[in-house]
Amino acid sequence: MTRSSALTMIGLGAIGRALVERTRDWPGLTLRHVVVTPRSVPAAQQWLGPQVQVLTDVPPDARWVLECAGHGAIEQHVLPALQRGIECALLSVGALASTGLAQRLENAARAGQTQVHLLSGAIGGIDAIAAARWGGLSEVTYTGRKPPQGWRGSAAESVLDLDQLQEATVLIEGSAAEVALKYPKNANVAATIALAGLGLQATRACLIADPKVSENIHEIDVRGAFGQMQLTMRGQPLPENPKTSMLTVLSALRYLNQRSSALTI
Repeated sequence: MTRSSALTMIGLGAIGRALVERTRDWPGLTLRHVVVTPRSVPAAQQWLGPQVQVLTDVPPDARWVLECAGHGAIEQHVLPALQRGIECALLSVGALASTGLAQRLENAARAGQTQVHLLSGAIGGIDAIAAARWGGLSEVTYTGRKPPQGWRGSAAESVLDLDQLQEATVLIEGSAAEVALKYPKNANVAATIALAGLGLQATRACLIADPKVSENIHEIDVRGAFGQMQLTMRGQPLPENPKTSMLTVLSALRYLNQRSSALTI
């Protein structure tokens, strides 16, 4: 292989642990470093064992980084790593709804003569949207629908009584940028769709609390010179953490396989 297969991973929460478990003994892939907060170092080192070095910053000898730690890790770890020429991949794409952050990542990657990869996470169809953009897109709309309890801990609690909700209710509707900033914990899908297609301002997004559903449902409507695409996904949660989509972990596994295998699709 021409690229390093020694991985530095940022974060060891539900996603990070699931990735470690699922990639043990993968041919062509070696987990060399895991970056966590200072207070998490002892527990992380004990769980990972001596074969992985647990650190609080991306080390100078890192060659390839996967971020799965949340939005704050992009400022703290990813931007400096890119500037040093370290290739990075991000799962916390929703952070790019912050004004200027996408451009800062691109600038840092250019300065370091490397690349930053935005992973598809909990949604599908990103390859088709990104391809269709080259022919011209006229409209991209995303609708996210969850049961009321799925909106716990979000801005929805200040506008709705989630326990008493009887019918589907729109929480917010606007540009993907507006929606992602208002609901940052639910921003990754909207931001990923927007960045693949028309951008954060031109992509429309709508979030709905619906007591008649039991799954997290993602709907995408795309129109352009290529034709039309409608995609509906009913995501299953990660068993280790019901707040995380299983497909988020699977998308990272696909990326790791692409990055370390001779034949990819």
